[in-house]
Amino acid sequence: MDSVETHGGVSRRKLLVAGAGTALAATAVAACGGGSGSARSATSASGASGGGSSAGTPSSSGGPQALAKVAEVPVGGVVSATGADGKPLIVSQPAAGTVVAFSAVCTHQGCTVAPAGKILQCPCHGSTYDLATGKNTGGPAPSPLARVPVRVKGGKVVET
Repeated sequence: MDSVETHGGVSRRKLLVAGAGTALAATAVAACGGGSGSARSATSASGASGGGSSAGTPSSSGGPQALAKVAEVPVGGVVSATGADGKPLIVSQPAAGTVVAFSAVCTHQGCTVAPAGKILQCPCHGSTYDLATGKNTGGPAPSPLARVPVRVKGGKVVET
């Protein structure tokens, strides 16, 4: 039997190639979407994910929006959060007790960066950033991630 079987006039090879092309196109479109920033996950520098929490929602006292609980930000790691303006942020604790935040929007073409080991990486074109400073360390990004001023209040990281 020939290695190229046909079913209804379409060869198995053509069907597989068409399916692979469709899957590749869907992946490319999803990667360029940049994400909505609404999903929240805790991620350590090693890349392990944990569950979300109520951080990132306005406080019941009408005060500043909590981006994360300090206890949820691993030392040497980051958590994703959503800023008061609805844009995606990265909250990092590079050393115990030191908390910083940056825009999670890549300065190259606006995709959302994500943790990759001890760096932040853009999934679209490979730009990399230091998770402690936001400085771009590689790829086509022309500038560092924008720093977001934060402080710790009542065990929570809040925008200032």
